[in-house]
Amino acid sequence: MRKASTPGSLLQSRCPPYSKKTTQQIIASGNDYLIPVKGNQQTWLRQLETQFEQLPPLSVDQQSERTYDRVTQRTVSVLDQIPAIDPQWVGIQRIVRVERTGTRAGQPYRETMFYISSLTLDAVGFAQQIRAHWHIENRLHWVKDVVLKEDESPLCDGNAPVNFGIVRTFCLNLFRLNGFDSITRGLRFLAHDVQKLFSFFQ
Repeated sequence: MRKASTPGSLLQSRCPPYSKKTTQQIIASGNDYLIPVKGNQQTWLRQLETQFEQLPPLSVDQQSERTYDRVTQRTVSVLDQIPAIDPQWVGIQRIVRVERTGTRAGQPYRETMFYISSLTLDAVGFAQQIRAHWHIENRLHWVKDVVLKEDESPLCDGNAPVNFGIVRTFCLNLFRLNGFDSITRGLRFLAHDVQKLFSFFQ
C-alpha cells in the first residue's frame, strides 16, 4: 500500500497480497481504500460474481476508448449490498465490478475485475478513481520497475532503497519536465552525455 499524507486520502492497492489487518489500519488512520480482489481468492470472487448476478446494481457507468491499436468498452457496476464476509475486513461500503471488452492489436479480449472499497461513490466516481490509479501505475510504478529496473536493484540495506527511490522519481520528473513522455527515449538521448544532463537543471 502507498501511504497517504493526510486523513481522508484514498489508498489503492498496487501489489497484492493485502490483508484484513491492512484494511483495519487504513480505516483507523482516517483514510479510505479501493482494493482489487485477486484471482487467487476464488471463494470470495465467486461470492461477488453471484452477488452481481442476483442483485440490480446501485449504479452503472459505460465508457468507450480508442487508441492506436486498442478499442476498449468499460462497464463499471456498483453494489451497496455486501455479501456475508468476515467482519475483520473493516469498512467495506461498496463492491465494484469492472468489465472490459474490446480488441488489442486486432485480437478480441474480455476481462472482469472486482474491487472492495470503503468509499460510497457511484459508478462514475469509481471509474474515475480506478482510471486515475492505472494512470499513476503506468506513468510511475511501471516505469520505475521495468525501465529503471527498481525491483532488480541490489540496494536493500538501511535507507538506501528509499533514497534511491526518491532519486528515481526526481529523474522521472526531470525527463517529463523536459518533454520526454517516453523515459526510454530520454535515457537514450542523455546516454553518456554529461552536458545534456546538466542542461536539464537550467
